[in-house]
Amino acid sequence: MSTLESMETANSMPATIESPEVELLPPMLAALPDPQGVSVCPRRARWQLDLLLLALECVDLHASELMLQVLRDLQLQVMIPNRVVFWQIRCTNPFRQITQRTPLPLAETKALTAVVVQVARRQTAILRHLLLVLDQLQAQNLPPETYAPLAEYLDRFRRHFRKRMNLQRSGLFLYKNNQALNELGLKLLAQLLLCAGTKGMERLWFSLFDGEVS
Repeated sequence: MSTLESMETANSMPATIESPEVELLPPMLAALPDPQGVSVCPRRARWQLDLLLLALECVDLHASELMLQVLRDLQLQVMIPNRVVFWQIRCTNPFRQITQRTPLPLAETKALTAVVVQVARRQTAILRHLLLVLDQLQAQNLPPETYAPLAEYLDRFRRHFRKRMNLQRSGLFLYKNNQALNELGLKLLAQLLLCAGTKGMERLWFSLFDGEVS
């Protein structure tokens, strides 16, 4: 991931993302500590969060609407009031086809973390099932595509990834290869299952800043 972190954003779109005052944060987000020496979401974290959201959308065709519902359920509209702002925030991922240079405040980063975790928890059964079948297939030296639901997930993941990400960036060249992209998609399934578990939100939050804290 160090190659990805070193690249400059190729495209930009104007937008302003304003963070609410700390005291307005819902308790579940206020409980996530601000990393020492970090004032905005690092590039690698923006990339990782967007990938996890993308994988969730490929697991469940209704995940996009579920994400917006989670924002309402958790009363996070103070940070992400609507679909447009949600899209703008996801476009802070510097490796999208359309990106924006606006820094992502930690408050919105916490909100995205909560969305990933809550949607993953609602998809726990299917995530666990897909990974169980994957283990069985690997034990038999069979490709993931042998199982139709896994094949469908990987097909959607490849299509969505290539549609949204800028494959002309040097750090993304390898994802022109189906095998590399399949491996990324399967790795994200395992990460999502961890997010869905006990202390999943804290685990994901701290992983986003691994190596970033000064």
